[in-house]
Amino acid sequence: MKLPIFLILLAAILFFCRKVEAQIDTTLLRHISKDTVAHALNMDAVINRSLMAISSLPISIGGYMEANWEHLGSAGVSDGNEFQFRRISLFFSSSITERIKFLSEIEFEDGAQEISVEFAALDIEFDPLLNLRGGMIVNPIGAFNQNHDGPKWEFVDRPIAATQMLPDTWSNAGLGLYGKKYVDNWMFGYEFYISGGFDNSIIENTENKTFLPAATENPERFEESSNGEPLFTGKIAAGNDVLGEVGFSWMGGIYNTYQSEGLTIDDKRRVDVFDVDYNTTLPNIDTRIIGEWAWIFVDVPATYSQNFGDEQRGGFVDIVQPVLREKMFGWPNAVVNVACRFEYVDWNVGTFKETGGNIADDLWSVMPAISFRPVAQTVLRLNYRYQKQRDILGNPAVTTSGLIFGISTYF
Repeated sequence: MKLPIFLILLAAILFFCRKVEAQIDTTLLRHISKDTVAHALNMDAVINRSLMAISSLPISIGGYMEANWEHLGSAGVSDGNEFQFRRISLFFSSSITERIKFLSEIEFEDGAQEISVEFAALDIEFDPLLNLRGGMIVNPIGAFNQNHDGPKWEFVDRPIAATQMLPDTWSNAGLGLYGKKYVDNWMFGYEFYISGGFDNSIIENTENKTFLPAATENPERFEESSNGEPLFTGKIAAGNDVLGEVGFSWMGGIYNTYQSEGLTIDDKRRVDVFDVDYNTTLPNIDTRIIGEWAWIFVDVPATYSQNFGDEQRGGFVDIVQPVLREKMFGWPNAVVNVACRFEYVDWNVGTFKETGGNIADDLWSVMPAISFRPVAQTVLRLNYRYQKQRDILGNPAVTTSGLIFGISTYF
């Protein structure tokens, strides 16, 4: 494995560089102090990260880690205490010259069992309203897909809709344009990309249902398309310093292999995803509200069983309230938050053809939480999950509940 060599090289770089200049992601301070950097949108998340500029090298580095303990049970059965090192992500960026920069994120998951390049793109700025980005891009469907760094959230688990309905941290080889415009206290942004995309696995998978995350398991999508058709992804967003930010995004294209060696073997079948996201901080009481809702439409062959839904929907809402902000244990700006996440996912919207009865295959979850931030970049969080999930027939729901404690930090 090349991991030890990589870590040794990284340690050597840090050891021999004598001058390090910190560049902290000031957007993280938004819930700590009102003296923050304004005019930031979710689309800026891949750029606004905690990095250290090393004067003797042409790169800046940084990253974050997540680890946790959990004790969950489903239907009265529990695996007991589980200790997990979920991920460590490394950021590398370089300003090649004025208005040309390279940014990347390499993620090591589950103790480095999985190593992946989540983002690696060249940005060229022709104008603030016209920027070219190409390489391994993160498709901007919704807000969480781009803004997923663990230390930003008061919850250990990522939203179910973002991981089990939408493909988690969905990235592909591609290119496109993005830009921003400021008008008084308003900011407007857009992104549009063409990239590689989905394949037959979204309806041919071990889940035995329509399941977009299955496509993330196919590493060949970075080298070749399953059908030669591009995936289109677009997003527009508007933000206000007082009212918050709202974003509308769409992702769609042909997903199936419809021809082989020039011969048509199937009809072209589409997948389309629509998403709306919103976040704001209420004035005076500093309550943060973060929400996202998505709709998925898949052209499923008529020969498939009704296990495979042609429509899905789901999302989440986080409510975070600071309850204590003062000097604690020597940290001058420590914060204690209470929070709650509400989630819902329906993997099969519709009714049975034979009976007209509702197709279930849905889930809802409530997760209260308490978190402690000694500094903005580090969080300790205790969550309690209470979840109900029904099968396709709507049988009595299986209850999952238990405690999760996690730590996460930028470095």
